Amino acid sequence: MKRLIATAAAAGLSLTGLAAVAPSAGAAPAAPSTGAVQSIDWKQCPGTFGSTYHAVCGFLSVPLDYRHPGGTQIKLAVSMIKHDPKKAYQGIMLTNPGGPGASGLTLSVLRYYVPNDAAGGYDWIGFDPRGIGSSVPALQCDPDYFKGPRTPYVPKTRQIERTWLGKSAGYSAACAKNDKIGLLNHDKTTDSVADMESIRTALGQKQINFYGFSYGTYLGQVYSSLHPKNVRRMVLDSNVDPRGVWYDANLAQDVAFDKNSKIYFAWLAKYDSVFHLGTTERAVQKAYYGQLDKLTKAPNGTVGPDELTDVVQGAAYYRFGWIDIGNALSALVNKGDAAGIADLYGNATPEDRAATDNGFVGYSAVQCTDVQWPLSWRKWQRDNWSLYRKYPFLTWGNAWFNAPCLTWPAKAGHPVKIDGRKVAPALLIDETNDAATPYEGSLQVRKLYPNSVLLAEPGGATHADSLFGDECVDNTIADYLLNGTLPKRTGKAGYGADKICAPLPDPDPTAAAAKAKTLKSGQTTSIPRTPPRIRF
Repeated sequence: MKRLIATAAAAGLSLTGLAAVAPSAGAAPAAPSTGAVQSIDWKQCPGTFGSTYHAVCGFLSVPLDYRHPGGTQIKLAVSMIKHDPKKAYQGIMLTNPGGPGASGLTLSVLRYYVPNDAAGGYDWIGFDPRGIGSSVPALQCDPDYFKGPRTPYVPKTRQIERTWLGKSAGYSAACAKNDKIGLLNHDKTTDSVADMESIRTALGQKQINFYGFSYGTYLGQVYSSLHPKNVRRMVLDSNVDPRGVWYDANLAQDVAFDKNSKIYFAWLAKYDSVFHLGTTERAVQKAYYGQLDKLTKAPNGTVGPDELTDVVQGAAYYRFGWIDIGNALSALVNKGDAAGIADLYGNATPEDRAATDNGFVGYSAVQCTDVQWPLSWRKWQRDNWSLYRKYPFLTWGNAWFNAPCLTWPAKAGHPVKIDGRKVAPALLIDETNDAATPYEGSLQVRKLYPNSVLLAEPGGATHADSLFGDECVDNTIADYLLNGTLPKRTGKAGYGADKICAPLPDPDPTAAAAKAKTLKSGQTTSIPRTPPRIRF
C-alpha cells in the first residue's frame, strides 16, 4: 500500500524461504552468538534487508499463555543487525515502532540512522509482535473493512450510527471466528513485555536497551516498571500518557489533531500560489469541509468523506507528507480529481488490504484488552458529540476506529502501574504539538521516571520523528547511546523540559528540491513507521 510515510525497503518482509545460516558474530563473550543461541535459528534475512544490511532473521517460540509455559506455542519473527566487533559491546537494543499492531521486524535498521556510528556497539533487534506480520499465527479478521467508500463517519442520522455499530460489531465477530487458538485472549501489552523477556533470555542477556516510538514508549514504560533492573538504556520518542490508557487518550487525540489540522490549513494558505485552496487558514478549512460535505452526498469513485479524512489526517500526524497531501487535496477541490487521494489512502490490492487488516486487529487486540473500555454506547455518544462540536476534524473517525472495543471478544485486564523510580537514566523526546501522543504525556512520564531527561522540540507538529536528520536531536541520542551521556535534568530549558531542540523546518513546496535526503552509504531514507491512521 502506498503510504505517506515510506517504509523500509524490506517492509512487508516474509520469513518464508530463509537463506543459508549467517556466520556467527564472534564478538565479546556477552554478545549473542548465532551458534550459541538454541532458541533462534538465525539465517540471513530475505531480500535486500538481509543482503544490504547484513541482517539475520529467525523465529522464537514463546508460550501463547505464559501462565502455562508448556502449552500452545506461537512464533515471533525476530531480526538482528549485529554490532561492529571492533567496537566495545553495548548489549542488545530492542525496538518497537508503535501501533500497537505495527510490524517491527525491519526496525533493526535504526542502527544506521544514529550519527557517527554511535550505535555500532549494539546488536539491534527488530521483531514482529505476536499476531503481527511474519509472526505465526498472523491475525486476520476482515480485509475489506477499510475498503472505500465507507459510510460517513459523522453519525448525523440514526441509520449512520446503526450502520457503524453493526460494522464494528461485525469486525469483532470476524476476529473471534478467525482466532483459532485464542490469541486474542493473550495479546495485551503485558504479553508483549513477556515476549521481550523471552527474547532477552534467548539471547543470553542480563539487560536490554530499548528504543520505542509512540505506543512503543508505553511498551517501554510497562517493561521497565515490571523489570526495572533489566533496563540499561532507553530512548522513548513521543510518550504515551499512562493516565489515559486507552479511552481517555483517544479523546485527548481529538483535541490535538484538530489543532494540528489548522496548522496545516494555515501552511496550505501560505502557499496558495501552489495549492490554490485559499489565502487564509479559514478559507482552506472551508474548502476542506466543503469537500467533505460534497463527498458525503456523492463519493468520488472509492473516495468518500472518510477516505479524505484519513488522508488529510496524515498531515496532522506528520509534516513529511504535507506536499503530497496538499497536491492531492488541490486536485480534488479544484479539478474534481480524486486519484491522488485514492492513491495516498491505499488499500488498492488484496495484499494491501490484508496488511491493513493485520495491523488493525493487532491495534484492537491490545487497545481493547489492556483495560476495559466503556461498554455504554450512551457514554461514547455524549463524549464524542461534545468534542465534535468544538473539534470536528477527527472526533468521529477516531471513535469508529476504536468502536470494536465495545464488543471485543476477549476479556480486558488492568493496566500496569507505571513506576520508573528504579529505572536507569532514560532519554525522552517529544514535539510540543505532537497530536497522536500529546506533549503532556511526556511531562507525566518525566515525572514518573526521576532519572530521565526530556528533550522537547517547541512548535514541532510531527509524531515520532527522532533519527530523521535533526542534528540537535540525533546527536543527543548518539551521545547517550555511545557513552550514556545525557543533558542535566533541570526542567528549566523551557516547556518543562531539560533540553530544547528546534524541530525540522516545515517543507517548502516552492523549493526546487523537495526531495528525499541522500544518506551515507549503508543507510536508507526510509524507516518503518506507524502509518497515518489513528494510532499511538
